[in-house]
Parts: sequence; structure tokens; C-alpha cells
Amino acid sequence: MTQRALGTLAAIAVVLICGVVVVGVLQQAERNAALPLSDSSIIREQAAAKGLDPALIAAVIYAESKFEPRPSSAGAQGLMQILPATAYYLAHLSGGRAFTASDLATPQINVAYGSYYLRYLLDHYGGDEMLAVAAYNGGLANVDRWVAEANGSGRELTIDAIPFPETREYVQRVLSAQRQYRARYAAELGL
Repeated sequence: MTQRALGTLAAIAVVLICGVVVVGVLQQAERNAALPLSDSSIIREQAAAKGLDPALIAAVIYAESKFEPRPSSAGAQGLMQILPATAYYLAHLSGGRAFTASDLATPQINVAYGSYYLRYLLDHYGGDEMLAVAAYNGGLANVDRWVAEANGSGRELTIDAIPFPETREYVQRVLSAQRQYRARYAAELGL
């Protein structure tokens, strides 16, 4: 084989290797765009402090803001899209005294309050993640009413029986994302 042929083969090999690397990087970027994760250290910290599954926190953030903390049209703010009125209530419950609504723009504070609320809801519903997630979206009073109506009929409230289509879809989205975060980001979330 001539030196020119060897050079051509080497160049082809380099191009193929670069192509494989680029394709791998692009596939990883696509996966991350489809299921993003940021602030994983805050999520791990709050999950540990509140006794929560870090994948559940990540899934709620994904469903609420896709990790892009823009204010909603309803006024919810931050990664976990907390309404200022809810945050003031949570500040009161948790003994917070210096809270202001602008604090919700800070990921550490937003995730701390959102995690506190998730823990509160899980405790309220005896650890039932489906009910807690439904209440995070549809409101505690609504979910309490739906549970009472279902129990009055001799059944449990299921995802399919949630009367608000938006809340039903939200619960499905969060619980599905929770499984995906556990599978895809186990190391980052400390699982």
C-alpha cells in the first residue's frame, strides 16, 4: 500500500471517529433538551432535607417550567411555579419571617418552598404521590373533595377519575417524568 493510500485511510478513519463523537454529543444534547435537568445540587439538598424523592422534585419542575423559570400568566414564579400567595402561606407554616415574593426567582428558595409544599401534600395524603401531585396542580381543596366523593362511592380516586383534564394530564406527565428522571439522571440526583 502506498503512503498516499495510507494517508487517505487514516483521514477516513479520523472523519468516521469524529462523526461518531459528534453524533453521540448531539444525541445526548437532544435527550437533555427533551428532559432537561439543572440545579441538581439544590434538588438533592431539598430532597434530603424534606425526605422526598429527588426525581419527583425534578419531575414537578419539568412539568411546571421545564427548568426555565419564567413567570406564568397566573403569576406563578420560579422553577416550581409557586404563586406568591402560596409562598406566603408556606412561609407562615414553616416559620419564615423575611420572605418576599421576589425571593421566588431564586432557585434555592423556590425549590425549598416547592419541596416544602410537596412534603406537606404528601403528609396530607398519607404518602400518596398521585394525590399530592394532583393537589400541587389542581389545589388541595379540589383534591380533598374528589377523594371524599370517590370514597363516598366506595372507591379510591384514580388518575383517570380526576375531573379536571389539565390536572389529570399534569399528574400523568409528572409521574412519567419522575420515572424518566430516575432512569436518566440517577447519578446527578443522588439515586
